[in-house]
Amino acid sequence: MHGHGYTPPPPRQPSTGALVVLRVFIVMVALLSIGFLAWIAPLVAAIVTRKARDWTALIGSLVMLGISVGLISTDHTDDLSTPAGNAGMIILLLNACASAGHYLYADIRHYQQPRFAGYISPQHPTIPTTAYGYPPAPAPQPYAPTSPVPQPPVQPQPQPQPEPQRPGPARIDQVRAELDELSDYLRNHEGDR
Repeated sequence: MHGHGYTPPPPRQPSTGALVVLRVFIVMVALLSIGFLAWIAPLVAAIVTRKARDWTALIGSLVMLGISVGLISTDHTDDLSTPAGNAGMIILLLNACASAGHYLYADIRHYQQPRFAGYISPQHPTIPTTAYGYPPAPAPQPYAPTSPVPQPPVQPQPQPQPEPQRPGPARIDQVRAELDELSDYLRNHEGDR
């Protein structure tokens, strides 16, 4: 009645065709813009995967874009023939290739991971439930020793005789008395109807 309810279904994966078209489009934007729009690829990867590694790649791509634009802007020739202009263009093109490659790697890995519904992490172990009136069962040990530990020889000791037990605990007697009381009450008021 007060439980957690059903677990929500895992998000649906887009169709393979849509993923391929999107991947081709994003890679083409990064490469055909000669690297000026290469930051879009790591941005999409970071939004899709939501991992710090991909956000770091986005920041790195933006830094490389800034460095390359700074180097290109210092070259005042028409064909970017100075060492600064060449270095800026090399950094810009390498950034475009690296951003596209990282996007493809992150996106493919993200959609290849299996989806689990209702996974319980090991940090939150389940609480063993016990039936009313019974002692709790011993919890299973998840890790066993890898090598047997030598044990000292055990001397057999005589077992003490167990004391005779009562037929039932006091709680059962109380419940039984309450049920008898309720039965009497219902019988007495049955004629009132």
